[in-house]
Amino acid sequence: MDFGLVELSADDRALQLEIRAFLADLFTPDVFALEHETGSGFNAKVYEALGARGWLYPELPIEQGGAAFTPVQTRIMELELDRQDARVMMMKGTSSLPMAAIRKYMAAEVAEPILKECAAGRAVICLGYSEPDGGSDIANAKVRAVQDGDMWSINGSKMWTTGAHISTYTFLITRTDPEAAKHKGITMFLVPLHSPGVTIQGIRTFSGERTNIVFYEDVQVHDSMRIGGINNGWTVLHGPLDEEHSIGLDLNGGLSDVSIGAGFCRVLGASINEVARWALKTTGTDGKLMAENSRVLERLGSAMVDYEAGLSTPGPMGRVKASDVLVKQAAQLQDLVGPAGLLPTDAEGGIGVGDIEYAHRFAQGTATYGGTVEVFRTIIAQHVLGLPKAQLPGAKVFLSGKKK
Repeated sequence: MDFGLVELSADDRALQLEIRAFLADLFTPDVFALEHETGSGFNAKVYEALGARGWLYPELPIEQGGAAFTPVQTRIMELELDRQDARVMMMKGTSSLPMAAIRKYMAAEVAEPILKECAAGRAVICLGYSEPDGGSDIANAKVRAVQDGDMWSINGSKMWTTGAHISTYTFLITRTDPEAAKHKGITMFLVPLHSPGVTIQGIRTFSGERTNIVFYEDVQVHDSMRIGGINNGWTVLHGPLDEEHSIGLDLNGGLSDVSIGAGFCRVLGASINEVARWALKTTGTDGKLMAENSRVLERLGSAMVDYEAGLSTPGPMGRVKASDVLVKQAAQLQDLVGPAGLLPTDAEGGIGVGDIEYAHRFAQGTATYGGTVEVFRTIIAQHVLGLPKAQLPGAKVFLSGKKK
């Protein structure tokens, strides 16, 4: 693993400064205020301004709505966005997961206009995966799609469909053959969420993020919006799932985050910075700055070590590690500063902009976001360590080819 710094060319350094200045003007206080109020991970002004320059998905060719950035330039863009507020850009990451599958498996005349709208920031795609009684077992989908000529009728409901209320389409897992094995009877659709029969009900999480239940009642979808073959949806899903789970992928020439939990670590990093600023201007009972207190320095040092460990742990292991360190250290830092660390943004007597309080709330959901840590531990066991598939309590056991 190479931890060396990348030396930027003069052109890349100029691009970095251009991007930094553009984003500083774009991410105005009203952008952060709206995100704090809605928890949607989306801001139309920001997305369309980036899309107009080809900077929303800058790695794409210009003809596809991108900016034909090199891997280094793409990484510059990622890091400069991280300097702003990654929460506002959440739906960019969600939309990006199915885009390659849509381009690969849908007819070009249908897919390309949709993908260009996504690149322009005028369309967003959410993930219609989980169901109320399915949890992380997305192959156990029960949302039913029945074909009638060129149309499909879709019925059922999806749970935890983050971004559905601001999305144009959902990348939807459906059951098209209830008699087939659960991985064999799945078909994928790109369903317009403005379709009659779609009802979206919001759920506000402890972190402030909004997610949704989406109900489908006789929703009519044209066959042209099917992605891949009938009952071949698991093949279509492999690419987006592997990218989300970081299995065997290097999508940016070795320049992407080592850990897929890096976003969790950045929330911790903001909290660490806020505690450090607090320590530099707050005095203890002995009249000395808290920054001179050995206990404060020990806590900050511990948090920084865990922060770096979370960033440096690769792939799906990083997903688990980052969640663990955020849960642990967010609580430790909040405890360190005392009651003021419980106060949210703009509260009288609060610390900074409320990053300490937010980190603790956000941490509680990280064991679930994007697949539970239990799912990732199974991925690590099977795909990284080469261990056999787990036989869980209640599962059917086969001995000598016979069901027992």
